[in-house]
This record gives sequence, structure tokens and C-alpha cells, in this order.
Amino acid sequence: MLEVFRKLGSIQVDPIAVAGRSHDLVLHARVAGYEPAWCDLLYERGELFEVTNKALSLVPTSEFPWFRLGIGRKGPRFHAGVLAENAAVAQRVLGRIRAEGALSALDFEREHGAPKDWFGMPENVVRAVLEAYTVTGVLGLARRDGNLRYHDLLERLLPAELVAHEVPLREQLRHTLLSRYRAHGLLGARGAGDTFGRIGPANSTPERPGRNELREELVELGALVPVDVEGVRGKRFVLGEELGLLQAPPEPPPSVAFVAPFDSLLWDKALVASLFDFDYVWEGFFPPAKRRWGWYVLPICFGDRFVGRIEPRIDRDRARVEVLDIWWEDGFAPGRADGFVDAMRDALGAYLRFAGAGRLEWAPHLATEKRLFLARP
Repeated sequence: MLEVFRKLGSIQVDPIAVAGRSHDLVLHARVAGYEPAWCDLLYERGELFEVTNKALSLVPTSEFPWFRLGIGRKGPRFHAGVLAENAAVAQRVLGRIRAEGALSALDFEREHGAPKDWFGMPENVVRAVLEAYTVTGVLGLARRDGNLRYHDLLERLLPAELVAHEVPLREQLRHTLLSRYRAHGLLGARGAGDTFGRIGPANSTPERPGRNELREELVELGALVPVDVEGVRGKRFVLGEELGLLQAPPEPPPSVAFVAPFDSLLWDKALVASLFDFDYVWEGFFPPAKRRWGWYVLPICFGDRFVGRIEPRIDRDRARVEVLDIWWEDGFAPGRADGFVDAMRDALGAYLRFAGAGRLEWAPHLATEKRLFLARP
């Protein structure tokens, strides 16, 4: 697991857990026999830490000094303003945590004020204060209980030498930029969507080095290598340490993996479409009538191809996994693809174990798939 974190740099955390937590799905696709409790254990042992890197993410704790600039949802000025405008609440919250240890927003009385949530509604000021203290480096995340976050003093969560280790802003930004290229592979100079969000503008300003300048430094250092990809416009960049993968690519394993919607592999959807002829859009925010597929759908990867999509739901109360739908790519016939049926059976069995479920139930219209795969628990 730690090797996966080293290779990807960070893994995004997302609260939606209908098919498994996002970071668990990322690890499940890459680590044989993965169980969600393993990540929780590393978290509790202090080997992983939550920071803002593109989105809320898990990183190896040893890299905390290089992610100290985590600027939260709306930037450092916004969060400093939250603390200044709600000084009495901030003082009370910090005092209790200092005296009692790790606490969550639910351990305090709700208070409303100016801060707004993602949807523009009044946010619990206590929650906003906790986030602001986390962004400013006073608090850190001690643990999670589901999606409930517990905060504690940073000095109680990390070794003193890590807390004391100050990394210049330029090095932090360069490390953060490299982490995005590390996570995806073959990103271009402009990234894709919000790939480079929270790093800063493309061009340098008197206050902050720009991404172009930082990327040029990474190329000069040999950390990034520009490459041309046949059929893809513009330069792409790969890690210098992974250049050998292009020169002597390994044979893809004949296995099936279910890919998380927020997996860094899918960040640049145009590149995925160009390389794999696979059109992926996460439709979670789409009205049901506008969805081509479903709400929380996992692409199916077989070897080095995307061959379809699956929409599973974990029913924890009944210890089962429901397969709501499957969509196969045009021209792909699962029953005629060499090795696919056995690989899919193995993947479904592994997913049942990952979900802690004892049985798999198929939607009525998937009778053909049910007969074909008949997954083993």
C-alpha cells in the first residue's frame, strides 16, 4: 500500500461510499486482497495524513512538510478571515481541543454565521473554524469515523521534527506540481480540468512562481521528461524515474480491475478517450434523465483496455453487493474475449471480499451476465 502511495504521490478522499470509499477503491484496484481496514490502520499508526492536494487527499506522513501549504477549499485569505470574524468561537474550539484531545464538529453546539458551505447555505461556524485551523496548520485530522472527522493539535499528531521542518514555498509548490504529474502520468502542460487547482497561475507573479516556471525547473532537474505521444497533440510529461516503462513496457496483467470515478488515471478524460477510445464522464451531478449510464459507475479495465462499466452498490445491512447495471463497450463481447470470464469472476469475488459481503445479487435484466460470471464469494 505504501508503495502505491509512493508511486501516485497522493490518493483523493471522497465521502461517497455507496460502492466503497474512493481511496479504498483506488487501492483495491492495485493491491491484491486489499481490505479497507488496512488503510485505516496506516492512518491510525500515523503513516498517512490528510492534506489538500487538488482535493482532500491522503499522503505519506513523511511528506507533510512539502504539503504544508494546503490551502483548503477557498484559499488562505478566506480561512484567515473565518478565524478573525469568529474569534470567540475559534478560541473556544481550540481551548477545548487543547484540553480534551481530538474532537469533531458534533462535540460542539452548532453556531451559524457568515461562512457558507459548498451549496451556498449557512455553514456551522464550528465546522468552518475547524477547517480554517487545519488549513493554517494549527490542527490536523486525527482520525475518521465514517465521514466524521476528528481534529487535534498538529504537534500531538506528528513527530516534532516534521512539524518543525519548514520547506520554502517554491519547493512546496514544485513538489505539489510533481505530485499531480506523478498521480496521473502523461499529463500535458495545461493539465485537465482542475488538475492543477490550488497550485497557482500558469505564469509567475511577484508573489508566487507560476506552474510553467516550476515545470521547467522539474524538467531541468530530470524529474519530468517531455515526450511525444502518437496521435496526441502537444508535449506530455512523464516522471524521469518511469521513463523505462515507455522504453520497455511490461506486459499488462490479464486481470480485471474496477476503477474508482476519482482515480487519478481518469483525470484527463480527453487523453483517456484518445489513448483507450473510452469516453468517461462521472454523472453523479447529472439529473437522472441526463445520465447515459448511472450515478456511481466504475470503469472496467481488462489488461490494457477499458472494456465496460459496472454500477455496484454495497448493502452493508444485508451483507450483499447489488449489481444494478453493466455496460459493455461497442465491439466487446465478454464471452468471447480470451481469459475475460475467469478474470471477471475473480474480480467480482475480490470485490465481495472487499465489501465484506457474502453474496452478489444481479438486477433482473442482467440475467446473461449472471449466468456468465456466477461470481464466487
